[in-house]
Amino acid sequence: MKRTRLAALAAATALLVTLSGCTTWFLPPAPRTTSTPTGEEVAPELEPFYSQVLRWESCGDGMQCTTAEAPLDWDEPARDSIELALVRQPATAGEPAGSLLVNPGGPGGSGYDFVLDSVDFATSERLQQRFDIVGFDPRGVNRSTPVTCYEDPGELDAYLFDLSPNEVGSDAWIADLREANRAFGQRCLELTGDLLGEVDTVSAARDIDLLRAILGDEKLNYLGFSYGTLLGATYADLYAEKTGRLVLDGAVDPDTSNFDVTATQARGFENALRAYLASCLEGPECPFRGDVEDAMQSIRGLLDSLDASPIRAEDGRELGSGAMFIAIILPLYNEGNWPALNDVFATVLDGQAEVAFQVADSYYGREPDGNYIDNSTESFIAINCLDYETDSDLATMRREADELRALAPILGPQMAYGGTGCADWPFPPTRERGPIAAPGSADILVIGTTNDPATPYEWAENMAAQLANAHLVTYEGEGHTAYNKSNDCVLDTVDDYLIDGTVPTADPMC
Repeated sequence: MKRTRLAALAAATALLVTLSGCTTWFLPPAPRTTSTPTGEEVAPELEPFYSQVLRWESCGDGMQCTTAEAPLDWDEPARDSIELALVRQPATAGEPAGSLLVNPGGPGGSGYDFVLDSVDFATSERLQQRFDIVGFDPRGVNRSTPVTCYEDPGELDAYLFDLSPNEVGSDAWIADLREANRAFGQRCLELTGDLLGEVDTVSAARDIDLLRAILGDEKLNYLGFSYGTLLGATYADLYAEKTGRLVLDGAVDPDTSNFDVTATQARGFENALRAYLASCLEGPECPFRGDVEDAMQSIRGLLDSLDASPIRAEDGRELGSGAMFIAIILPLYNEGNWPALNDVFATVLDGQAEVAFQVADSYYGREPDGNYIDNSTESFIAINCLDYETDSDLATMRREADELRALAPILGPQMAYGGTGCADWPFPPTRERGPIAAPGSADILVIGTTNDPATPYEWAENMAAQLANAHLVTYEGEGHTAYNKSNDCVLDTVDDYLIDGTVPTADPMC
């Protein structure tokens, strides 16, 4: 795509040289550097926010960046304000059809970096020609006013990787886990302040409406992945009449409880692990022998052995089953990354922790020097603690642990006792769990992948059934999300909808 743009610039330059002998020059339009807000009527206390003019500055390679202001607390707009960071690639074929806002998921994923660094991965060339592609960091995330939970990255290392000396699953181990989460939450409150209680998804959706208006779009065009589907559906619920064309890929069911999310994901990752092993065992590089069941039991044995005797890495960190679990599930998100699991398993089975930590560090955004590239981990926790109610009752967590082991005997135990995560969070949850119908919205595309481990296909089915004007697009395959990374059927269905408004008459079953 970048080469195409350079070629177009060269052609334009040649044309100017050809016309230089004429009395009239036809110059390309000047870059658009300011926005024109819609000017729509809003409550008086919101008018200063909805009337602000964005001033775009070049941030290299054809990209433009800016910052908007939003209320800290939408219920008390005059109380204080926060900053929202935006980046856009102007439409490459001239006058845009409007803006297309993109959210990569998380929660806590940076839409700013997603577009700035990976616009060709996020969107097709057809979309880039027709729309201004806009990435933004939601409130609390990365370049926007952020959630902050540490001053020294060693503090986050300790929270993520330190191991309890007590037996996994014991009362003392659970107490250690809960105390670590409590202390982390208090540190977040100390360094973040009131914003920590205002990073919920409803507030982020209200931010999106503000961005829509000050970008100058009467209707919202939106492409959301994973958690971004919950954010997009929440927007449609709040502002049905302002929906334009919304694509929700890798849907999160708004009606699921925190434990239902965990249980469904446990089953999804277990199925993906089986699919990986079936492929692995066909090749000579596979570190396992026997059949899939034999290999699954070997992995469970490996995780148990890491609980009993962690492997110390060269940097002093100890690889327990928790970090190993992260090193396993990250490559399962995408079939193309399965070969990395061969190296993870082979080296850990050989008593080496470095490769497993490299993969786990990639998940957390931890660089080789020990610094973290963004605040995705902290914002992920902060947003989820406001979005989901959890049950920290010990008897309940033990019953749920048994259910997880029955549902997913290999990976399920690693996902137990999540009730400790937000039990002592500084702010209570605020999102009301329930189906989202968004009556009166425009047509919405919901995309589900049949063997998506992170946002299982049944969630897409549920979201499509809940939304009054949704259309389900099924991708029959592996991996997390499908647009621009699966096949032409999904790509063309989404692009035709976003560009022309074409809605499939039935699920195309891609």
